Amino acid sequence: MTTLDPTHPLRAGSTSSSRLVRAYQGVRQEVTPVWFMRQAGRSLPEYRELRVGTRMLDACLDPALASEITLQPVRRHGVDAGIFFSDIVIPLRLAGVDVDIVPGKGPVMGEAVRTADDVARLTEIDPASLGDDTFAPIIEAVKLTIAELDETPLIGFAGAPFTLAAYLVEGGPSKDHIRARTLMHADPAAWAKLMAWTADLTGAFLRAQVLAGASAAQLFDSWAGALSLGDYTEHVAPASSRALSHVRDLTYDVSEAGEAETGEAETAEVETAEVETRNVPIVHFGVGTGELLKAMHEVGADVVGVDYRIPLDEASRRLGHVVPLQGNVDPAMLNAPWEVLEAHVTDVLARGTDAPAHVLNLGHGVPPDTDPAVLTRLVEFVHER
Repeated sequence: MTTLDPTHPLRAGSTSSSRLVRAYQGVRQEVTPVWFMRQAGRSLPEYRELRVGTRMLDACLDPALASEITLQPVRRHGVDAGIFFSDIVIPLRLAGVDVDIVPGKGPVMGEAVRTADDVARLTEIDPASLGDDTFAPIIEAVKLTIAELDETPLIGFAGAPFTLAAYLVEGGPSKDHIRARTLMHADPAAWAKLMAWTADLTGAFLRAQVLAGASAAQLFDSWAGALSLGDYTEHVAPASSRALSHVRDLTYDVSEAGEAETGEAETAEVETAEVETRNVPIVHFGVGTGELLKAMHEVGADVVGVDYRIPLDEASRRLGHVVPLQGNVDPAMLNAPWEVLEAHVTDVLARGTDAPAHVLNLGHGVPPDTDPAVLTRLVEFVHER
C-alpha cells in the first residue's frame, strides 16, 4: 500500500468528506452528488473561445489550458466534482505513439498495430520507464486545478486497456472493432501482450493524476460494449484489473470522526481516535455494457457507471444491490422540454435508491449542442431535492 502525500486533498481533509467521495465509498448522501461526463468541452461557449487555434491533444498537454477547461463547468454549473480534461489517447502520445485527434472523426493512428511484429515493436516502449518527466504536463495541470477547486474533488480519468488497444489495432474509430476482436482470437499471445502494455500505460497515466491530487479515479471503456461476456472476462478483464492495480494501492487515513489524518493531531481526542484506512475510490464505466456490469465491478472498481440503456434498479439487481452506482440520465433528454427532462431525472433518482449510494451523471457524455443553462438548472434541481 502507498499512503498519499499529507498535502493530498483526501489526506489533508478538504475532499475526504465531500458528497462525491463519500457516495463513491457507499455512504448515501442527503443531497445526491452530480457531475456530467464531458461536462468540460464543446457545449460551453467559454471552452470554444479558449480552444480557438489549439488542437485537441495540444490543449490537453498545456497545463494552464487543461486546468482552466476542467474548471469551467464547475464554476458555471456548480457540479460536485471536476473531471480532469484530457483524452484517452494522451498516454499513447506521451509514449511516442503517432496519434492525433482528427476533427469530426476522432483518434487516428499513424500506423495500425495488427500483427505480432507490430505489437512487438510497440511494446519495446516500457511504460515503467515513463516517469514524472513524461507525465509532467499532467501533474502540473492537476496541481493547478486542485488549487482552485478547494473542497470540490477532482476525478482522474483514463481510457481502459481494451479501448486503447481497439484504437491501436483499428487505426482509428470503428463501429464493430472487428480487427481488434479478430486479433484477440487469431493471436491470443500477441493480444495479451498488447493488452498488458496498454494496461500499464493507461494505469500509469491514471496514477500520476491521483498522486498529483485527484480524489477519485475513473476508468472509461468506450468500446467494451462490443464484446461478449466471455470475451470480456477472458481477454479484457485481466488487463482492466492490471490497469486499476496502479491506483488500487493508494490509501489515506481518516479519524473516527471522519477527519483526514494529517500526521499532526490537533487534540488529545483525535490522537486517541480510531483511524480508518480508505482507498482512493475507483469508478469503472463502459458504453453498452449492461451485460458486463458484474465483471466490470470485479476487476477492482468500487463504483460502476451505468449507461442509459439499462435502468439503475436493474443494474443494482445485477450487482447484488451492494455496489454504489453512477448514472444514468439519457443525454438525449437534455434537449427535451424541461418537464420531460425533470420527470426522467426524478425517475433516475428514484431507481438509484436501490443501490447503497448514487452519483447522478449521464449515461454517456454531454452532447455538443446542449444548452449549458439546462445543465445548470439540472444541477440545481438535483441539489434542491
